[in-house]
Amino acid sequence: MILAVVKVKVISIIGRMAELEDTTSVLGESCAFHPDNALSFYSDTSGFSPLNEENPYTASLTKLSDTLKSINKSVDVLSIRGVKKISSKIGDWKGYAERLAGSFTELLERRDEEKRKIADDTEELEKTKHFVGLDLNLDELGNCRFIKLRFGSLPKESYEKLNEYKSNPFVIFFPSSDDGDKYWGMYCSPLSMKSEVDRIFSSLYFERTRLNELTGTPESIIRTLEEKREKEKENIKKIDSDIKELWNKEKQNVQNVYSWLSEKSICYGIRRYAARYGDNFILTGWIPANKEASITAKLDKLETIKYKLEKADDPSVISHSPPVKLKNKKLFSPFEYLVGIYGLPAYNEVDPTWMVAITYFLFFGIMFADFGQGLCISLIGYLLYRKFKMPLGRTLIPCGISSAFFGMLFGSAFGFEHAFDPMYKHVFGLAQKPISVMEPETTNLIVYSAVGLGVVLVISAILMNIYSSLRRRNYTNAFFGPNGAAGLVFYVSIVYGLARQVAFGENVFHKTYVICLIVLPLVIMYFRDILGGLVSGDPNWKPESVSDYIMENFFEVFEFVLSYLTNTISFIRVGAFVLVHAGMMMVVFMLAEMTSGIFYALIIILGNVFVMALEGLLVSIQALRLEFYEMFSRFFDGDGRPFTPVVIGSES
Repeated sequence: MILAVVKVKVISIIGRMAELEDTTSVLGESCAFHPDNALSFYSDTSGFSPLNEENPYTASLTKLSDTLKSINKSVDVLSIRGVKKISSKIGDWKGYAERLAGSFTELLERRDEEKRKIADDTEELEKTKHFVGLDLNLDELGNCRFIKLRFGSLPKESYEKLNEYKSNPFVIFFPSSDDGDKYWGMYCSPLSMKSEVDRIFSSLYFERTRLNELTGTPESIIRTLEEKREKEKENIKKIDSDIKELWNKEKQNVQNVYSWLSEKSICYGIRRYAARYGDNFILTGWIPANKEASITAKLDKLETIKYKLEKADDPSVISHSPPVKLKNKKLFSPFEYLVGIYGLPAYNEVDPTWMVAITYFLFFGIMFADFGQGLCISLIGYLLYRKFKMPLGRTLIPCGISSAFFGMLFGSAFGFEHAFDPMYKHVFGLAQKPISVMEPETTNLIVYSAVGLGVVLVISAILMNIYSSLRRRNYTNAFFGPNGAAGLVFYVSIVYGLARQVAFGENVFHKTYVICLIVLPLVIMYFRDILGGLVSGDPNWKPESVSDYIMENFFEVFEFVLSYLTNTISFIRVGAFVLVHAGMMMVVFMLAEMTSGIFYALIIILGNVFVMALEGLLVSIQALRLEFYEMFSRFFDGDGRPFTPVVIGSES
């Protein structure tokens, strides 16, 4: 469980440039090769040059992708085996992509033009409909030589103000229709008065509508535009039919060419990680150890290819930060999502997923202990994962189960605190549920148990750090740090002494105990860098400035001691939320009991929904905080990088 990181190896390949394409094809088709910068693995890179070549397949692949998107179609990429079957049939792929894109583009442009015409006709229709009430012929009006007409709209407030211009016989508005806010119609004026009349109507917020290009009466114009628009709609249907016919004809060819181009483009993309030396190339990357045999068997078939494999945990390789792929058991894998929020473990670091799975499962269940609400949380998580593929949904399923379990233990179901009393009476012979949260003696037990749980988990986190540090050969952290052996002795000694004194009234803090188990570990932590340097044989173990070293370490050790206290006390929140949940549901029932009938049921339902949403969010955050700050900070750096192999199509 602790070593849930998949074993990987670094593979260094060298060969002739003529076989680079075959090499990248082998690696790409394996779907298990994580490429890395080849030059970063060599101390002397003189004479090497990176391969900054333009991918010849990108343009055609992009053209096909854009074409598919424009016609709202998609194709399933063929598997590697499927691509091999059709490879011999692929001819002028570049010309095919150009011709296909051109054919669809022409049809789409024609359709867009028809849509533009429809939009223009619709706009003209909407304008003309406002003037149906005017008995006018636009052809005759266009021939008027001595008067000017203006069509448009006038706000109702402005229309009422026209009475102020009765003295001017040319300020007259002829309404044809209104839409509640405006009157639509026209006004006219002699040419000699045009400027004056236009100025007056402009001050009244007249908005002009231009009908200059229309001919006939408004009624005849509307009929003509509607007929024209129907023809344009028929044209669009015909174009859509042509697009569908062309797609049905070319669908299989598109799938073949698109799949082939995708594979070629992805494999060619591996070249940018390679470097060239004369007529040779070097290429480096990572592969899972269990894929070594299948990949090397194919590389062995290439004439000039030589390769070297090294384990990722070798001292000379680990400095290159091997990529990490987690492989936890199904029971723990839903909690990889929570670990990923903090960061991936480095390759030689302990994967904390199993620990998070156990502790978060417990935290969530204890703090949100309700059988009915827990089952609802699991159901919500299941729906989120199945419908939306949200990784959070997978995490909520076991969390809800934990809530249901502890809810049964505490006897609570949707806030009914004695829902399981009959079960405990008939099955276990108890008068009621074994744990009654709101009783004073139980409250104290819950708080003490939460602190005890915190002590156990802090010790576990320190032990995890010692193990992880030894794996990474970080002896300073393992033996002399606050989360190493010295810190463990100090913390356990303090906790043991306080526990004996509180529980039995015994004082174990005698002189020898304090000096050996408390003061000495503090001194070791104070000089941890010096001691670590001496143990590891570091020639620079001496501090540059003794005074600065003394001052800095004084405050750091003080912070370490304070963190032991705060981290332990922080676990009280686990017990506190047990009481918070019971208290919130108690308030819901108090409000419900003030009513009766349907209102009682409604308050109970809404109260449960509110508590489930609010407390579910708070508990999730607080449990995560305990993981990150009280535990992860002691043993987990989370500076790993994900293993992201080149993947082509779908593995067959």
